[in-house]
This record gives sequence, structure tokens and C-alpha cells, in this order.
Amino acid sequence: MRYPVTVTVETPDGAVHEVVAEEGRVLRDALLDAGISPHGRYARRLNCGGRGLCATCGVRLAETPDPDHWHDDLADRFGYPRLSCQLRVRDGMRVQVLDKRVWGGRETGGGSGEG
Repeated sequence: MRYPVTVTVETPDGAVHEVVAEEGRVLRDALLDAGISPHGRYARRLNCGGRGLCATCGVRLAETPDPDHWHDDLADRFGYPRLSCQLRVRDGMRVQVLDKRVWGGRETGGGSGEG
């Protein structure tokens, strides 16, 4: 049985939203159902529909889970956003939706890919 949990979402305009979704649900779908698009303005209509191919639904997470998708493995290593279509909602999750034209920028000055 899946239980409802709360996800804290910061949007590009600085607003903070509390989204309630079933634990284990795909994050992208939970965001879209709450009226928050993880896609950049140019990809809202043209994207892969959650298949992990277009890389337009990237978000930043306060605490990143271990990657279980090839794209998220690379993103984790090199500091890029994680794909919301490949992440599952978990209790206490904090998400930052990025202001991006296509995908989002690389984090600089840290991250697990440096060393």
C-alpha cells in the first residue's frame, strides 16, 4: 500500500509549494498533476513523455538518492540535474525546479564528480 507523502518544491520564481503525492510515484507525474512543470518553457509541449530520453525534466534535489538510470548516474557524477521522470517520490523530498531553456546547468564548485 502506498501512502501520501509531502514533497517540498521550489519553483524558479522562488515560490515554495507543498505537493502531496503517493510515495513511490514518479516525481515528474506528481509535479505535473500539481500544476508544476519540471520542463523548461521550450520543452513543455515537446518532450519524451517521461521515458528518460530528452533530459528536459531535470530538477535539483536536496538529498540525492543513488542513481538507478544511466542518465542519472552521469548527472550525479558530473553535477547535472537529475531527471524527475526517473525519480520516485519519497517522504521529506525537497526539489528545486530549475529555470532552464532546455535542460539546466551544471553545478560548479563541488559535486560527487570532482576529484
